[in-house]
Amino acid sequence: MIRIVKSTVIILTTIAFTLTPYTQVRAITGNANMTQQLNQIIMKDPALQGAIAGISVRSAQNGAILYDYQGDVRLRPASNMKLLTAAAALKVLGENYTFLTEVQTDAKEIKKTMSGNLYLKGNGDPTLLKEDFENMAMAIKKLGVKKIKGNLVADDSRYDHVRYSLDMPWSDETTYYGAQISALTVSPTKEYDSGSIQVKVQPGTKIGERVKVTVTPETNYVKIMNRAVTVAEDGKKKITIEREHSKNTVTIEGTLPLKAKDKKEWIGVWEPTRFAATVFRQALADHGITVTGKIKTGPVPEQAKLLTKHQSMPLSELLVPFMKLSNNVHAEMLIKEMGMVKEGEGSWEKGLAILKSEVAKLGIDPNTMVIRDGSGISHVDCIAANQLSFALFSVQKEKWFPVYLNALPVAGKPEKMVGGSLRKRMKNPSTAGRVKAKTGTLSTVTSLSGYVNTKSGQTMIFSILLNNMLDETKGKKIEDTLVTILASQ
Repeated sequence: MIRIVKSTVIILTTIAFTLTPYTQVRAITGNANMTQQLNQIIMKDPALQGAIAGISVRSAQNGAILYDYQGDVRLRPASNMKLLTAAAALKVLGENYTFLTEVQTDAKEIKKTMSGNLYLKGNGDPTLLKEDFENMAMAIKKLGVKKIKGNLVADDSRYDHVRYSLDMPWSDETTYYGAQISALTVSPTKEYDSGSIQVKVQPGTKIGERVKVTVTPETNYVKIMNRAVTVAEDGKKKITIEREHSKNTVTIEGTLPLKAKDKKEWIGVWEPTRFAATVFRQALADHGITVTGKIKTGPVPEQAKLLTKHQSMPLSELLVPFMKLSNNVHAEMLIKEMGMVKEGEGSWEKGLAILKSEVAKLGIDPNTMVIRDGSGISHVDCIAANQLSFALFSVQKEKWFPVYLNALPVAGKPEKMVGGSLRKRMKNPSTAGRVKAKTGTLSTVTSLSGYVNTKSGQTMIFSILLNNMLDETKGKKIEDTLVTILASQ
């Protein structure tokens, strides 16, 4: 039986918007009917039997708690952790912050045949695409360069070489959301899954033929073992696409019926730095520039000269794919970037220390949390729903809050870069376009925290953390039901 915390209804006095310390905003206030409706769901939904729920609802106007069910219980937030990471990045780096990728050389002269190494220096841009490397190659071609008698050296020294966060599950190693962290990466598409490739599998033209495989970006860095075959139209669609541990061999097995829809999978590569250098070398070759040496890694020497550079989109734009699509790699790269900017070291240790200090500035004691990464992929992260809802209240005073709010997924909006991870949820007119919130999912965990514009015209802040779930899909339905109740107030 789930124990229900009795809520007390009191008269709410309107106060001016101020940043009140988290511990002082403790009065339980709200609507008795709303409280009863929310309690009814928590008490009766069988999917919550044996699970742990932490739910916090606040007034966006003054931060007062309108509903609290185990709101001070620390729970795994999953990707709701990104709410804190995004806020800290905006405070530390600023909404106009950009990342530079540079191409330099130690050759004494810039001419048709250059004797010296070519250096590709990454500075943490998580949005590099193949076309960006092609543009840099084109810029070098315009300098008249056709041959480089030397090596192509990739410099990812801005960040340390610890590729995985402390609690990243080994089972996620080959996934796009568990891709390795490097200061130099490349993404397959404009969804910016840094350090990954997209593998598309299509049926052949006749039964018994091998399936057709397309890799984006096109590269020989990854070896494809295609063992899947095309079967009759009424045959089984059963395809597996898996990368071997610590290698860049991707094996495709199974069957795909004639005329079946293609299957896409995103795979994290092993050593993204070398992958980016390989893509750049191919771009150089495509523009008639030959590099005679090997691909190596190392720092750019002090005497090197800049040939060209690429500037990323500003952080205000980067936050959209980061938050809408819940990009784990972006979160961890931002953590390391904050560590580099503030402490001169691009590591999780320094970056997470900065994150905690920025959380404290939002009026929350980081010593009452467990923060092990920036993405929430850790099953050790622990935050209370009341802490997340207070953070969402506090950020409203920041000048960059419109950027932050714009980056959140919007319920029921089908465009991927608008609705994001909420585009297929809460499509009802009472919630569509009126709920802006960050989703979160881990095995046994689901979460949703954000803002809802209610029927009466007020804005409520909510945080729903559901842990120890047997079925995360049912948990998301519970979240949608609870938020719909809030929207109806």
